[in-house]
Amino acid sequence: MGRIGATELILILAIALIIFGPSKLPEVGKSLGEALGQFKAHANKVSDNATADTKKDDENKDI
Repeated sequence: MGRIGATELILILAIALIIFGPSKLPEVGKSLGEALGQFKAHANKVSDNATADTKKDDENKDI
C-alpha cells in the first residue's frame, strides 16, 4: 500500500474527466501544477530557514 500503479492512475484520470469535463481538465491540471510548485517552494524555504537557524544555534554554542 502507498504506491499508485497504472490502473489506479487511469481510474483517477477517468473520474476527473467525468467530473470536470474535457474542456476544464487542462485548467485543473495547470492549477494543480502551480499549487504543487508553490507548495514545494515554500517547503524549501521553511527547510532552508530551519537549517540556517540550526547553524546559527550551533555557532552560538561555540562562543
